[in-house]
Amino acid sequence: MTDLASRFVWYELMTTDTASARLFYGSVVGWGTRDASQPGMTYTLFTVGESPVAGLMDLPEQARQMGSPPSWLGYISVADVDAAAAKTARLGGAVHVQPADIPQVGRFAVVSDPQKCVITLFSPLPMPSPPQDPAPGTPGYVGWHELCATDWQKAFEFYAAMFGWQKGEPVDMGEMGIYQLFTTAGGSMPIGGMFNKPPSMPMPFWLFYFNVDDIDAALTRVQNGGGKLLNGPMQVPGGDWIVQCLDPQGAMFALLGKRA
Repeated sequence: MTDLASRFVWYELMTTDTASARLFYGSVVGWGTRDASQPGMTYTLFTVGESPVAGLMDLPEQARQMGSPPSWLGYISVADVDAAAAKTARLGGAVHVQPADIPQVGRFAVVSDPQKCVITLFSPLPMPSPPQDPAPGTPGYVGWHELCATDWQKAFEFYAAMFGWQKGEPVDMGEMGIYQLFTTAGGSMPIGGMFNKPPSMPMPFWLFYFNVDDIDAALTRVQNGGGKLLNGPMQVPGGDWIVQCLDPQGAMFALLGKRA
């Protein structure tokens, strides 16, 4: 568990049309699917080959009644979910779903940081052969994690206290302010960045970037599949290109890849 602690280890799409989402992301990212339903809950795994990389489920009725839109949710691994949930509350966050067990999978709790950005705390059951990390840029996996915050500096203080994350290089984006790279505790390579969201974004959220082989071809698949381009293509440090999009149900996601 030590090597996974304080890292993003899972990603979950909660949406209003799971059948359409399976087809859309299968086309855009190249994911396969596998049923992983449990009594009382339908659940689908998105896969790269045989390896599960993300989950898909219906947007819960309670969330629909509250007006929550379809969205992607990130799971961060912790050694003790109950202790981490209590710590979240002490640091000014909130616990939305109390710690509970997922049979044969692990223990989780749904929380939000002090700026109301939602994440899931997760402690997986021990695995006899934990999966190896893919090489950076491997298509189908998440290649970047981006927090669009109300106040990234205060947000970083929370995540540093919660998970031991450390600051990487700050990137000056001019009028958009500082884009602060971050690493996991003891990590050497940045896994994401934080910045202050523009006023047009209604609330803070985590945005996940899925690796693709060819950014332009993937964008064509997004648009042909009923998705919408919000921003890009834009080149980022290192030479890769990104696009930020909405899927047909309105969930925001991003793609990261090369240009042919």
